Amino acid sequence: MYDLPSLIFMGTPGFAVPSLRALLDAGAPILLVVTQPDRPRGRGRRVVSSPVKKLAQEKGLPVYQPEKVRSPEAVERIAAQESACIVVVAYGQLLPAEILEMPPLGAVNVHASLLPKYRGSAPIHWALIRGEMETGVTTMLMDAGMDTGDILLQRKAVIQPEETAGSLHDRLAEEGARVLVETLDLLKRGNLEPRAQDSSQATYAPMLAKEDGKVDWHEDAKQICCRIRGLDPWPGGFTYWQGKRLKLFGCRALSISTEAEPGTVIAAADNGLQVAAGEGAVLIETLQLEGRRPLAVTDFLRGHHFQVEDKLGE
Repeated sequence: MYDLPSLIFMGTPGFAVPSLRALLDAGAPILLVVTQPDRPRGRGRRVVSSPVKKLAQEKGLPVYQPEKVRSPEAVERIAAQESACIVVVAYGQLLPAEILEMPPLGAVNVHASLLPKYRGSAPIHWALIRGEMETGVTTMLMDAGMDTGDILLQRKAVIQPEETAGSLHDRLAEEGARVLVETLDLLKRGNLEPRAQDSSQATYAPMLAKEDGKVDWHEDAKQICCRIRGLDPWPGGFTYWQGKRLKLFGCRALSISTEAEPGTVIAAADNGLQVAAGEGAVLIETLQLEGRRPLAVTDFLRGHHFQVEDKLGE
């Protein structure tokens, strides 16, 4: 049985939903849910509520959506709750010191890495891109820095051989929710000793842009696959073929020798597209031509004809 403090929950995207749900299931007194304002999304630019707002409304929780959480009105609204703790899970705005210092138990954040590794906004993606074998989740007490606060609890997670950013995101969201509930229970009972991060061991996970997905075929096959998996589903690894952007999903590094130049198609068959890399080759299983939907290579080849020795990336 958990004993959780009264709290304000601050979060926005799907990653934060398991944490909010776990707190509700554990009986946490949630005084207010703070999330980003509704935004237009998609091709039709339809205004959409955040995943956190949708769950909060479904559960009858009060929702607050300030445009700027630093505004005097937002600070006053949050202070009026007199919560024992603030929980922050991928909220999307930096909190001012006056909010961080309000609650007696502090502001607790869930971060999807083993801090101090991969501080920043895209820790899941960069752990995969850089070929890490393990990652995890950290709960920490927030301070004025970017993911620099004292560590409360950590839980490791092994990265599977063909894991994508999407599948790892979902696993860590669930694990983070479990660790958060445990953290708050121990924190309220006074059974948790925060420990400072060793900043000399810090690495960074900066925000991603679409152009980060561009594949450099001169890298070795393993590096290329790490990039493709680390950017699946967004922004997507890509190359160019016949002057059009071609997204790449589902890949395996092949330890084969080839004299073909990097980026050259060396085989196009039902099991995938083989492309020469700087070392070895990459087998791509799913392709998406710009403006079209993703297709397994088997289906893609019915309407498009790759020639052996076609060059990608030009």
